[in-house]
Amino acid sequence: MRLDVVTIFPEYLEPLDVSLVGKARARGRLDVHVHDLRAWTYDRHHTVDDTPYGGGPGMVMMTEPWGEALDTVLADGYEAGSHEPALIVPTPSGRPFTQELAVELSERPWLVFTPARYEGIDRRVFDEYATRMPVYEVSIGDYVLAGGEAAVLVITEAVARLLPGVLGNAESHRDDSFAPGTMANLLEGPVYTKPPRWRAREIPEVLLSGHHGKIARWRRDEALKRTTAFRPDLIERCDPKAFDKKDRETLSALGWVPDPEGERYGRFWRRVDDVEE
Repeated sequence: MRLDVVTIFPEYLEPLDVSLVGKARARGRLDVHVHDLRAWTYDRHHTVDDTPYGGGPGMVMMTEPWGEALDTVLADGYEAGSHEPALIVPTPSGRPFTQELAVELSERPWLVFTPARYEGIDRRVFDEYATRMPVYEVSIGDYVLAGGEAAVLVITEAVARLLPGVLGNAESHRDDSFAPGTMANLLEGPVYTKPPRWRAREIPEVLLSGHHGKIARWRRDEALKRTTAFRPDLIERCDPKAFDKKDRETLSALGWVPDPEGERYGRFWRRVDDVEE
């Protein structure tokens, strides 16, 4: 996979040289190119922004530097043999970034990121390049950052770990929280390693039993408990077909009951405490 990032803060992307992303680069799985947007400015102040039409606070990043930068990046990529680029636009007003989207992006051969600063980039830039390639406007959460570079790091790490040959165990990501391909997206439960006793705290006995069926059941129950505690909305939306008899027993003990009336809204479960008397 080829990855291009155009930014006014290239140094912000230095973490792309370390950890899993750095390993992916070293192994040739990820070809990363970071570009300074100001290289495509021609005034002595290297201006990349101007006041917004219609008034309002802040500044807006201009079309010309972005257009020239993207034209050059795309031309260089095509010349190097890359193909099928997709433009990734980190923005709090975009679609939520999910594990499912990470998988989708990991299957693309070339991603071009446009992390913005100030109030964002002139909309015409994205309208122009949408005629040439898919454009993904992506939000990593319901909050606002000073710029999109942090989102680039988040998205890149989520995508890079899915590339073949990056993780030491190729099956590792299949058990991730939110991993697609299952009807029940549950949070992962707790994990433990040696020593078996630390500061008077012992690991659950079942993990030492060697009984794979009991261990799997324990992990499943812990996932249901953790999801109930931190993300009950995920339980609410789970298709009942995703749960076996033991799952339903655990859900009942955790206070969940089927909600036939909520199915029309995509809600299949509700807490007993929420059931009207």
